[in-house]
Amino acid sequence: MIELLNLQKQYATIEGELIDSFTNVLKSGQYILGPYVQQLELEIAKKIGVKEAIGVASGTDALILTLSAYNIGAGDEVITTPFTFIATAEAIAQVGATPIFVDIDPTTGLIDVSKIEQAITERTKAIIPVHIFGQPADMDEINHIATTHNLVVIEDACQAFGATYVNKYAGNLANAGCFSFFPTKNLGGIGDGGIITTNDQALAKKIRVLRVHGSAKKYFHDELGFNSRLDAVQAAIILVSLQHIDSWNKTRRDLASNYIEAIDKIEQIDAIIEKEDRKHVYHLFSIRSKQRNHIMQFLAESGIRTAVYYPCCLHLQPAFKYLGHQVGHFPNAEQLSNEIFSIPLHPFLTTKEQNVILHALRKSVKK
Repeated sequence: MIELLNLQKQYATIEGELIDSFTNVLKSGQYILGPYVQQLELEIAKKIGVKEAIGVASGTDALILTLSAYNIGAGDEVITTPFTFIATAEAIAQVGATPIFVDIDPTTGLIDVSKIEQAITERTKAIIPVHIFGQPADMDEINHIATTHNLVVIEDACQAFGATYVNKYAGNLANAGCFSFFPTKNLGGIGDGGIITTNDQALAKKIRVLRVHGSAKKYFHDELGFNSRLDAVQAAIILVSLQHIDSWNKTRRDLASNYIEAIDKIEQIDAIIEKEDRKHVYHLFSIRSKQRNHIMQFLAESGIRTAVYYPCCLHLQPAFKYLGHQVGHFPNAEQLSNEIFSIPLHPFLTTKEQNVILHALRKSVKK
């Protein structure tokens, strides 16, 4: 079976480095926050070009803590996309605010900036664009809208470490950026983890307090916070992968380029578009077809793993039934969710394997 990703191969290429890092953490006796987390924070801040990076327990927590640090809560509204993993809107709901969905551009899967302003009300406090699949959203337009209406912009960059927009890294394109270190991400650990990036040092200070139960001084609590600290083991593992991320992302882009060139010649299948002013890092390589189910079945029978991200838009999830949305409210997102699926792409996919996948795709639409 040709898998969507292969963490075993990734591990094998850096096994010695990982074992050394893990052993050093064990010997240090410091397993929560500590010097490895501090080093990761410094290196990611430097890499992305921001003043601050704050390690937290997950990408979801990164969103929750950032919203909380901006005092966004009950009675507030936050604009986002219905076409993403639930964590984005879940974080909004968890702080007591209301997710306000805006439809997408079906060619990219990104939030449609032309529809954002009409969703703004006096209760709107923030916009959370999602850099879906590893491609940054249209940040110039989003930031302009936010400035005009005095709104905060928080990047959901959980799938986009290393992606760029007009030569600036994701995570340095708005008030704050949120990343996930879930193992399947381009830059992943061996468990949950996340980080928040920002140039706002006051915001960073507040998040550092919130992540340890609202405590700036041990056992003294100025406010209610969270238990959301990045483990030292995760930080040490991610520090190793950070040294390889540019190479891995380049390989992803090279493979994606091969796919796009070939898929452009296959009828009834379209690739998600990469915009010219940004660098997509292809956390997932997604294609769309009205024959999705047939093609996926054919690929499975050919020994090729596929998956659908995402089969049900957020506005139609039972968890958000209370918002009152129905089928047809966000037609572009709904159409894409009915047509999209992902095929294998990771830094260790071989040319032979990619050719097998492309051969199967060509054959699938002829049957």
